[in-house]
Amino acid sequence: MPVKPLEPQFLYKTCEIEDFDFNSTAELKDKLSPIGQDRAISAVKFCIDMGSKYNMFCLGPEGTGKTSLVKNILKEAAEERPTPNDWCYVNNFDEPHKPKAISFPAGKAAPFAKDIDELIAELQVSIPAAFEGEEYRNRLNVIESKYKSKRGEYFEELQKKAKGKNVSLLRMPVGLVVAPMKDGEILSPEAFDALPENERKELMAELNQMQEELEAAVKDVPKWEKDQREEIKKLHTEVTNFAVQHLIKDLKKKYKESKPAVAYLEELYRDLLDNVDEFLEEEEEAEDSIQSAMNKAMGGGKKDYRHYQVNVLVKHEENEGAPIVFLDHPTHANIVGRVERQQQFGALLSDFNLIKSGALHNANGGFLLIDARKLITQPFSWDSLKRAIRSKEIKIESPGDDSAFSTVSLDPEPIPLDIKIILIGEAGLYYLLASNDPDFSELFKVEADFCSTMPRTKEAELEYAKLVASLSQKKGLRSLNKNAVARVIEHASRLAEDGEKLTAHIASISDLVKESDYWARQANSNIIGRRHVEQAIEAQIYRSDRVRESMQEQILRESVFIDTTGEKVGQINALVVYELGRICFGKPSRITCQARIGKGEFIDIEREIDMSGPSHSKGVLILQSIIANRFAKETPLSVSCSIAFEQSYGGVDGDSASSTEYYCLLSAIADIPIKQTVAVTGSVNQFGMIQPIGGVNEKIEGFFDICKSRGLTGEHAVVIPKSNVKNLMLRSDVIEAVKAGKFTVYAVETVDEGIEILTGIPAGARDEKGEYPIGTVNRKVEARLKQLYKKSAAFASEFEGKNED
Repeated sequence: MPVKPLEPQFLYKTCEIEDFDFNSTAELKDKLSPIGQDRAISAVKFCIDMGSKYNMFCLGPEGTGKTSLVKNILKEAAEERPTPNDWCYVNNFDEPHKPKAISFPAGKAAPFAKDIDELIAELQVSIPAAFEGEEYRNRLNVIESKYKSKRGEYFEELQKKAKGKNVSLLRMPVGLVVAPMKDGEILSPEAFDALPENERKELMAELNQMQEELEAAVKDVPKWEKDQREEIKKLHTEVTNFAVQHLIKDLKKKYKESKPAVAYLEELYRDLLDNVDEFLEEEEEAEDSIQSAMNKAMGGGKKDYRHYQVNVLVKHEENEGAPIVFLDHPTHANIVGRVERQQQFGALLSDFNLIKSGALHNANGGFLLIDARKLITQPFSWDSLKRAIRSKEIKIESPGDDSAFSTVSLDPEPIPLDIKIILIGEAGLYYLLASNDPDFSELFKVEADFCSTMPRTKEAELEYAKLVASLSQKKGLRSLNKNAVARVIEHASRLAEDGEKLTAHIASISDLVKESDYWARQANSNIIGRRHVEQAIEAQIYRSDRVRESMQEQILRESVFIDTTGEKVGQINALVVYELGRICFGKPSRITCQARIGKGEFIDIEREIDMSGPSHSKGVLILQSIIANRFAKETPLSVSCSIAFEQSYGGVDGDSASSTEYYCLLSAIADIPIKQTVAVTGSVNQFGMIQPIGGVNEKIEGFFDICKSRGLTGEHAVVIPKSNVKNLMLRSDVIEAVKAGKFTVYAVETVDEGIEILTGIPAGARDEKGEYPIGTVNRKVEARLKQLYKKSAAFASEFEGKNED
C-alpha cells in the first residue's frame, strides 16, 4: 500500500491559546520553582539533609538554570541553619612562624580585633606614663644608688691598697686601669721606658701585684650588674603589670566563653611583660634584622605593633544563617587561602597579618558551589580540594613554598572544616571524573541530573507560561499576550527538537523574551505580541545565517551539484545537518553509487581516505549485510559497489544517510532511476527498518529552501523516518507549501516504502515460493545480481580452462 504524505497538522504542534485562562503574563504570578527538574530537585534536597560526607555534582547542559536553581534551594536551607563561627589568626609568641587560629561566635571576631587594637593604643600611653611617674623614678634611683654605692666602696678599697705605692687606679671607658707613678705623677710610656732598669723592675712588681688584686676584686662586678638588671626588670614588670593587668583582666572576662581567646590574652600579657621596652622608646633597629625589614616593608619603619594585631579571616553577622559561596575562579589560593608576601632586600617576607582567606574559609559551615570545568583546569586546585574534604580541615599551603626564593615561610594552624561542596558542570565531565578518578565517587556521592527537556503537556504549557511571566517581570520587561506566550512555547518545542517536549534551556527562552521586548519597543507597543516573538526568532537566525546562505548560494550557482528535477541512476539527494556555534541548519548533499561485477566488495570512498567517521563506516557495513541477506543468501554476492558523498571535503560521520545509500545502491545495481525531486534521510538496521535521526526539521527546511529558490513544482518532497514525525516543528512557510500541495513530507518505516516513493515502482515482497513479483524493484535487483553471479562463474570457468591449457 503506497505511503501517504503527512498531513499539515503532523508537521507542527501548535499551542492552543484557548487553554490559557489569562490575557497577558501580567496576570500570572512568578514561577519561583523550576519546572521539569523534579529528579534534580529531589537530589539537591537529599544532599542538603545528609551529613557533610555527602557532597554533590550537578550535571546537565549549560543554560538549564542549574546554578540559580541550586542557589534558591540552598538559600531556603541556609536560613534555617546556625551561623558558623568567625575565625581569625593571631601571633604565636613562642613560634612566630606557626600562627594560631581562634574561633569566635558569629559577629565576635571583629570586635575582639578592635578591642586588641584599642588595648595596644591604650598601652602606648599608659605604659610610658607609668614609667614616667615619681614612684617608678624613686624606686629606680634607689636601685641605681644601691649599686653605685657598692661600686664606690669597691673603688675606695682599691685606692687604699694602692696608697703608698707608686701605682694609681684610673677610671677608663673600658673599666679600671693600673698606671705607674713617680713623685705623685702618672708616667707616660716614654717616661717609664726612660727610668733606670732597677726602678722599672720595682714599678713592674708593684703594678703586677696591684693588677692581681684588681682582677680578684673585679669578679664581683658582673654579679652586681646582673643583680641590678634583675631588680630593674622586676621593677619594670611590677610597673607594667600595674598598667596592663586590669586591662587584660577586663578582656578575659569579656571573652571568657572563648578558651582560645583567653589563652591568647594570657600569652599577650606575658609577652608585654617581657618586651615592655617596645613601648618606652623608638629605637633604631638593625638594618640587617628581619624585624627591621618587616617594619620598613609593612609599617613604614615605625613601630606598628603588628605582632599584637588580630587578623580577622572570616566574619559573619549574627543570625545570618549558613553562608553560600559561589567560586567562579577556583585557583588553589582562592580555594584554600594564601599567605601573601612582600619583597624586601631580595627576600620575600610575611607574617600572620598577611594570611588571606579562601572560599573554604568563607563557606565553612555552609555551602560552596564551584564550576567543575574551571576547577580541574586550575593547577593544584582539584587535589587541594580533595585533601581538604578528606582531612576535614583547611590547611593553607602554597605550591611555591619549595621555590628557590629566600622567604619567611609561615605554617598557619589548620582550621576545622564542616562544609558541603557542590560542583556544577556538564554530564560528560561528571562521567569522565567518575571513571578516571577513584576518589571522586567517594567524595561526591550525590548526582543531581538536570534534564535538557521536559514533557509538553497542557499543565506543562501553563507552567511554562508562568515561567515566561517570571522572566519578563524579573527583567522589568513588557508583558506578553497569550499569543506571544504560545509562540514562545512552540519555539521551546523547536529548540527541544520534539513537538512533544519543551526545552529546559531557560537561558535561550530568557534571551528570546528580552529580544522580543526589544522589537516591541521598536514598534512602540506596550505589550509583546506574537509578531514580536517572530521577529526576535528571525533576527536570531539572520545574525547567524551567513554560512547557511553561502552554502545555499553555492548550490544555486551550481558550484555544488544538486539536482532537483528529473531522474538519475545511482544518484540521490541526501539530507545532512551542520552545527556551527548556536546555529544549526540542513542542506542537501549528493550521494552517488557505482555497481559492477565483483566479489561482494562495498567500497566507502570516504572511509578509504580516512574521511569517514566510525558511525558512517558502520552504516556502510550494515548496507552490505542487508544486500547480502535480502538478495544473496544462497549464492555468492558477485557485485562490487562504490559509494561516495560528492563534493564533501570536511569528512562524513553519522549513520543518518545509511537508508539513502541503500536506495542509491539498489538504483545502481538494478539500473533504476531515482527521482531527483526527492531528498531522503534516515538510518537503517540489518532488517531494513528505518531508524530515527537528529536534526530532522533543519534537514527538511534545507532541501525546501533550495527547491523554493528554484521554484516549487508540487513534485518536490522529503522522505523521513516515521519515528521522527513526533519531532517535527517546521517553519510556517514549509507548512504553507505543504497545504498548497507544492511540497510533500513522507514518513516511512521500511526501506521498501522508501524505494517505492523514490522510483515510483513497487518494492515487492517474496511470495510463497520465495520469489519477488515481476516488475518490482526487489525482483530487478535480485535478477541483476543473479546475472552478475552467472557472468562471474563463467569468467571463473574460462579462467580455469585457460590455466589447464
